[in-house]
Amino acid sequence: MQAASRESYKIAAERLDAYVRGAEPSAVATTADDILSVAALLRREPRLRRALADSARSGEDRAGLLDGMLRGKVGADALDLLGALVSGRWSTPSELLDATERLGVAALLASADSAGDLGEVEDELFRFGQVVASSPQLSSVLSDPMAPAEQRATLVDQLLADKARPVTSYLVGFALTGFGGRSFAGALTRLVELAAERRDRQVAYVTVAAPLSDEEEQRLGARLSAIYGREVSVRQTVNPDVLGGVSVRVGSDLYDGTILRRLNETRNALAKR
Repeated sequence: MQAASRESYKIAAERLDAYVRGAEPSAVATTADDILSVAALLRREPRLRRALADSARSGEDRAGLLDGMLRGKVGADALDLLGALVSGRWSTPSELLDATERLGVAALLASADSAGDLGEVEDELFRFGQVVASSPQLSSVLSDPMAPAEQRATLVDQLLADKARPVTSYLVGFALTGFGGRSFAGALTRLVELAAERRDRQVAYVTVAAPLSDEEEQRLGARLSAIYGREVSVRQTVNPDVLGGVSVRVGSDLYDGTILRRLNETRNALAKR
């Protein structure tokens, strides 16, 4: 997002945090669903997106337009939060759409946080992403934008039935729509990161040839926490192809100490002789 859009989102996010502090988790989840339903409307209606992001109209006018369309169709809390969002300044209509989606996701994660389930939701999202990544056929089906969304959502519901929390299932279904213009896998990754961010944590993606023990994972997490100055969620991917060692990615930082990397470096050095 550009600076003006970031500031507008920040104001709405602060209002969301204030709302969450005084609301029941179930009410927050309902508000999140309302916000995401409006995001889906904005995705389908580019003219509406443009009208709500039009800098030639006052913020009050744009909020009034939204209120006139949605009053009685979504809850008052969702309408208040959406009004705060659209009354801000938006660099482009697409950034308003992205912000609406993110606000809905933030509300859903906040409901899980209030219920004490956020750590489990983060873990379930990551593990489902691993399941999908390990099955090319499943990944192809769920990532296919040409396949009917309802069929893909039904498949997700079947895969997660009685295996994940409702918030996790909802977010996986939402990832199918391409959260923020991302691929399905990219959307799942971003949701994991937002869940960790809500817990004031950084995510470390760790690739190893064989699973780390609990003690090794805790030791690695402690070292990374010391480096980054905040708690770190270690998310392991087992890939025998790396042969040994550890690759760690935190944000844009990559620490690759795998045997595969060393072999590739040696092979490249020999090829240059």
